[in-house]
Amino acid sequence: MSSAASVPEPASAKRAHLMATAQRLFYRDGYRIVGIDTLLAEAGVAKMTLYNHFASKEELIVAVIEKLDAEVRAALAAAVEAAGRSPTRRLLAVFDWLATWFESDDFKGCAFIRALSEYPDPAHPVHQAAWRHKQAVNAMLRELVAGTGAAHPADLANTLSLLIDGATLTAHATGSSASAATARAAATALLKQANA
Repeated sequence: MSSAASVPEPASAKRAHLMATAQRLFYRDGYRIVGIDTLLAEAGVAKMTLYNHFASKEELIVAVIEKLDAEVRAALAAAVEAAGRSPTRRLLAVFDWLATWFESDDFKGCAFIRALSEYPDPAHPVHQAAWRHKQAVNAMLRELVAGTGAAHPADLANTLSLLIDGATLTAHATGSSASAATARAAATALLKQANA
């Protein structure tokens, strides 16, 4: 036996592995349908490991959603930065990012919309975690819209959020990324109108 094999895995590594497995299963199958036993079997960890890190399945779901929120917002921010300095190009980069996401092999819709629908009570921690993501993206859109000089940036950001969610749902339902281009064209038209 090698010395590496005899060294116990750090708790943080076990937690990260458990969360990565949970994120994959929740996204593929849904939050409620994935049971603790399935999760533990897939992750290859004992029940005690789960409860050493999370008080409940719902606490694990919230942690997964918060991790995914950070990942998605970082990816969006990188796409915006890569678009250069033009305020319009920076805003439309969000829709270009959507097209890339929709075309990815593992695209299965929006994990946050799924969480909101599976946990419809606004007071539930899972619902609240998913809604915080939606609000954070909306705030990012509002900042990008304001950068273009458009009138009523909050109103336009709300409309763009609806376009994004509609395009995501359509892409998931149809298996086509075409809705990203449709949403981008609508966003372009709305931006021109707001800057007229």
